[in-house]
Amino acid sequence: MIICSCNAIREEEIRGMARCGHACPVAAYAALGCNPQCGCCLDYAQEIIDEEHEALNPVARAA
Repeated sequence: MIICSCNAIREEEIRGMARCGHACPVAAYAALGCNPQCGCCLDYAQEIIDEEHEALNPVARAA
Protein backbone atom coordinates (compact mmCIF):
# COMPACT_ATOMS: atom_id res chain seq x y z
CA MET A 1 0.00 0.00 0.00
CA ILE A 2 1.19 3.53 -0.76
CA ILE A 3 1.62 5.55 2.44
CA CYS A 4 3.01 8.74 0.91
CA SER A 5 1.55 9.54 -2.49
CA CYS A 6 3.75 12.64 -2.87
CA ASN A 7 6.91 10.48 -2.74
CA ALA A 8 5.36 7.11 -3.70
CA ILE A 9 6.60 5.52 -0.47
CA ARG A 10 5.08 2.14 0.28
CA GLU A 11 4.18 0.68 3.65
CA GLU A 12 6.87 -2.00 3.42
CA GLU A 13 9.49 0.69 2.87
CA ILE A 14 8.40 2.50 6.05
CA ARG A 15 8.41 -0.78 7.97
CA GLY A 16 11.91 -1.53 6.71
CA MET A 17 13.17 1.87 7.77
CA ALA A 18 11.61 1.36 11.22
CA ARG A 19 13.39 -1.99 11.53
CA CYS A 20 16.64 -0.19 10.68
CA GLY A 21 16.11 2.05 13.69
CA HIS A 22 14.47 5.16 12.26
CA ALA A 23 12.12 6.52 14.93
CA CYS A 24 10.15 9.12 12.95
CA PRO A 25 8.80 9.53 9.42
CA VAL A 26 11.13 12.43 8.61
CA ALA A 27 14.19 10.26 9.33
CA ALA A 28 12.70 7.30 7.46
CA TYR A 29 11.87 9.45 4.43
CA ALA A 30 15.37 10.98 4.46
CA ALA A 31 16.89 7.49 4.47
CA LEU A 32 14.80 6.80 1.37
CA GLY A 33 16.09 9.98 -0.27
CA CYS A 34 12.86 11.93 0.19
CA ASN A 35 11.34 14.70 2.27
CA PRO A 36 7.73 14.99 3.44
CA GLN A 37 5.76 17.20 1.07
CA CYS A 38 2.13 17.79 2.08
CA GLY A 39 2.45 15.99 5.44
CA CYS A 40 -0.85 14.12 5.24
CA CYS A 41 0.93 10.79 5.59
CA LEU A 42 3.07 11.56 8.63
CA ASP A 43 0.64 10.40 11.32
CA TYR A 44 0.01 7.07 9.60
CA ALA A 45 3.72 6.59 8.87
CA GLN A 46 4.43 7.17 12.58
CA GLU A 47 1.84 4.55 13.53
CA ILE A 48 3.58 2.04 11.26
CA ILE A 49 6.98 2.89 12.73
CA ASP A 50 5.60 2.53 16.26
CA GLU A 51 4.08 -0.87 15.38
CA GLU A 52 7.41 -2.11 14.09
CA HIS A 53 9.31 -0.86 17.12
CA GLU A 54 6.80 -2.53 19.45
CA ALA A 55 7.11 -5.78 17.51
CA LEU A 56 10.91 -5.63 17.82
CA ASN A 57 10.81 -4.78 21.54
CA PRO A 58 7.74 -6.35 23.18
CA VAL A 59 9.19 -5.78 26.67
CA ALA A 60 8.84 -2.01 26.25
CA ARG A 61 5.18 -2.45 25.37
CA ALA A 62 4.51 -4.53 28.50
CA ALA A 63 6.14 -1.98 30.82
